[in-house]
Amino acid sequence: STISANLTAALSEKKKRVMQIGCDPKHDSTRLLMAGKDQRTVLEYLRNTNEDERKLDDIAEHGYGGCICVEAGGPEPGIGCAGRGIISAFELLEQLGMNAVELDFVTYDVLGNVVCGGFAVPLRNNYADTVYIVTSGEFMSI
Repeated sequence: STISANLTAALSEKKKRVMQIGCDPKHDSTRLLMAGKDQRTVLEYLRNTNEDERKLDDIAEHGYGGCICVEAGGPEPGIGCAGRGIISAFELLEQLGMNAVELDFVTYDVLGNVVCGGFAVPLRNNYADTVYIVTSGEFMSI
């Protein structure tokens, strides 16, 4: 999350139009870009907002340097599939018109210790042109 947020911040400072999508159920990916603010997640929004009242601006907020921040979120721990939640979040973003927003870069912060294929959505559904895998020497890093 730190690397993704720093990359998003650096690109924003270069006047690039950047969106960061946090794909971790903990929804802490964009917190540094949002001055510590705990952002509403897409999945929380899906659960609590009537379909006819949904707007992109409610879940895509502006952060540091004008970047756009989105947190997919996840189910309650131990209940549901977080990977399926990522898929639902991406589907809602498309429905609300995220594809029409002009962007130079989109960064996806995907957790490393994945247990299901749903977290591969940015790759599998052609949301990403280039993928960088950042890892460390820690046991759970890959």
